[in-house]
Amino acid sequence: MSSQPLLSTSPGKRIALPTRVEPKVFFANERTFLSWLNFAVLLGGLGVGLLNFGRDNVGRLCAALFTSVAMAAMLYALATFHWRARSIRLRGHAGFDDRYGPTVLALALAAAVVVNLILRLTGG
Repeated sequence: MSSQPLLSTSPGKRIALPTRVEPKVFFANERTFLSWLNFAVLLGGLGVGLLNFGRDNVGRLCAALFTSVAMAAMLYALATFHWRARSIRLRGHAGFDDRYGPTVLALALAAAVVVNLILRLTGG
């Protein structure tokens, strides 16, 4: 009986094994992208509703704020989708999460709501 292991490799030599990326990973990326677009379209609809039914400058200002946040959400979703798709294609093993994008968008949305509230309460 030999004392050598069954699969012996020389030091420093690496065995390259192909990694297979399952299709569900690509579909999860697309599903997340569509979810962000759904949020952005709803927010843009709110902005268009404020623009059409707000008869004063406060309504127009808030419509511009909500529409700009919706457009920022769409651009964020597109950039994140392409970044993740490229990482998946290149078989990146790093995390695909983004800690700062959703936080920034949530803060921008909160700021738009607070501006709307303050302008409506003070009579703008």
